[in-house]
Amino acid sequence: MRQLLCLTALLTLIVAPAHAADISAEQYGYPLHNPFEATIATTPAALRIEVPSDDDIDQADYSLRLRPEREFILPENFWAVKRLTYRLAKQPGPAPLMFIISGTGGSFSAGKTEALKRLYYGAGYHVVQLSSPTSFDFIAAASRYGTPGYSPDDAKDLYRVMQAVRARHHDLPVTEFNLTGYSLGALNAAFVSKLDETRQSFNFKRVLMINPPVNLYTSIKNLDKLVQTRVEAIDSTTTFYEVVLEKLTRYYRQQGAINLDEAMLFDFQQSALRLTDEQLAMLIGSVFRFSAADIAFTSDLINRRGLIVPPDYPINEGTSLEPFFRRALLCDFDCYITEQLIPMWRAQQDGGSMAQLIQQVSLYALEDYLRDSPKIGVMHNADDIILGAGDLGFLRRTFGDRMTLYPLGGHCGNLEYRVNAHDMLEFFRG
Repeated sequence: MRQLLCLTALLTLIVAPAHAADISAEQYGYPLHNPFEATIATTPAALRIEVPSDDDIDQADYSLRLRPEREFILPENFWAVKRLTYRLAKQPGPAPLMFIISGTGGSFSAGKTEALKRLYYGAGYHVVQLSSPTSFDFIAAASRYGTPGYSPDDAKDLYRVMQAVRARHHDLPVTEFNLTGYSLGALNAAFVSKLDETRQSFNFKRVLMINPPVNLYTSIKNLDKLVQTRVEAIDSTTTFYEVVLEKLTRYYRQQGAINLDEAMLFDFQQSALRLTDEQLAMLIGSVFRFSAADIAFTSDLINRRGLIVPPDYPINEGTSLEPFFRRALLCDFDCYITEQLIPMWRAQQDGGSMAQLIQQVSLYALEDYLRDSPKIGVMHNADDIILGAGDLGFLRRTFGDRMTLYPLGGHCGNLEYRVNAHDMLEFFRG
């Protein structure tokens, strides 16, 4: 699993936010007009807001023992995820606290989550960074059913984690609680906020959703389709990864150094070796497929379903997981939903059809709440690749002037852009 996670972390270079009324691309000033490029290369360093460095942040990682029974279910070499790790950045005195929920498959230390931490910490917030309910560590250490994707249950799991964090740091001087999330984490934030209306552990002052999926199934299908993109020069003897790596190798050779960060990717896309739209689409789709494989593998292993790993197969430090990951990579999100999520949902929630599931896990299920709750806002990009027909219309009707729409940025590509950063801080200042 570690090999797959490293590759996912290497490829996952996406981000997330958006701005108010409809403004032109010229007024906005964001330099990447291609949504695929924006999704991967994000924002050039010169256009980002100034934030504290890690050396200037009082932060530490902590762990919670939430599912002790998993210690007897998971193999011994999964020791690192038998407890859920989170990161807390503390201000020196009383301050508001910001919970940040990571996007699909993202850990608490994902790049976009780190960027948001630096932004809010610099603005005077305590910050708690949480993994996505779809990350392997959350599935193993915090998910009740070990089968993420049913949004109400994911919200309950997140809420329990947040309550445990608060109890662990009961002496932290908090003046108010706020919540944000990006991508799938934004959808999770909406369901957590709704849950808090009845449980009232936090009474969030403000909740910001950044680039959320509206219809979760539509967003999944959009990303899954990217893997099926036809790419020139790829045939039975040359793989997509060989084409991309060959271009990167030539670029590094010309530059005389290797630097795997967003700034490099921005510069790379300005060079003659730039990736085509089809190659960029395939790269984004591949990252998503790796996330799907991670979810399918971990959920199957925890529940001993035998779909990917035989129920009684012995796994220890010396066991090669490669054959199982190869099998998991053949299972896209449709496969995961059909083989694992729907059966669990029907067993635990007396669920029915796929259409009913889609309704219950998407923002449609919260339409009335989102329309009537003045504390919740949404920021999105008009060119976001996860949106489907009618999604922006739904957001406009539901949020009104609490929606900020940027013309560019792809999927979370403008998260660190100075305009977006300013707008995010202004939203929470109220």
